[in-house]
Amino acid sequence: MATLLARVVPLPMHGGARLLVERNLMVYRHDWLVLVSGFFEPLFYLFSIGVGIAHLVRPFEVGGRLVDYAAFIAPAMLAASAMNGAIIDTTYNLFFKLKYAKLYDAVLATPMRPFDVAVGEVAWALVRGTMYAAAFVVAMTTLGLVASWWALLALPAAVLVAFAFAAAGMAGTTYMRSWQDFEFVSLVVLPMFLLSATFFPITAYPDFAQVLVRLTPLYHGVALVRGLTLGTVSWPLLISVAYLAAMGGLGLWIAARRIDRVLLR
Repeated sequence: MATLLARVVPLPMHGGARLLVERNLMVYRHDWLVLVSGFFEPLFYLFSIGVGIAHLVRPFEVGGRLVDYAAFIAPAMLAASAMNGAIIDTTYNLFFKLKYAKLYDAVLATPMRPFDVAVGEVAWALVRGTMYAAAFVVAMTTLGLVASWWALLALPAAVLVAFAFAAAGMAGTTYMRSWQDFEFVSLVVLPMFLLSATFFPITAYPDFAQVLVRLTPLYHGVALVRGLTLGTVSWPLLISVAYLAAMGGLGLWIAARRIDRVLLR
């Protein structure tokens, strides 16, 4: 069924990369519970923080309009869940395939190229992330946390966030030597999750801290998704789109070159 789905739904990628996506679908056919569980983590965050704590926080102004805390936090949770899902799939899971399962040694013995491997694994992270993001957008809409028709673009925006972090995560994983190196992943991801204007407006920071926060990729993901769901659309969102697209493209290029060097040296 998984293979049939991948063949019926056209995937805009090279044949080798598409086969790698099909392979991942076939694996999760037997571990579907692990796949489905990813739907619930961001929803738990939304209910516990965005809905529970929201009753203790007064509405505040964002983009010239008053916004409830739940409506403020929900798009940030969407962007953060896209980041977390992409990072997990292209770091921990990929490291096991690369160093222990030796999957790519077998893959590259076929006509597939290192670039196919990079595109295929990033594409699988996007397939998985798109399913989670779609479910989250439906939950936001059901709870009345969507304030604009611009929210129709929130799903592709979340996919762009996932693309940026999936490609960067895969590139970084090719430099990992052991599981201990993944402490650096947590060292980077956790502060971004907490401090990228996720739980409170960036204006709450001192001026020098605002400059640093604006340089982080998750801030641009949060700003993009939040601007679309709240309807506060302006030209700076295009900067966020360009930032995330450039990050994803650069990460994909580095990942392909590193896989070539690590496995074919």
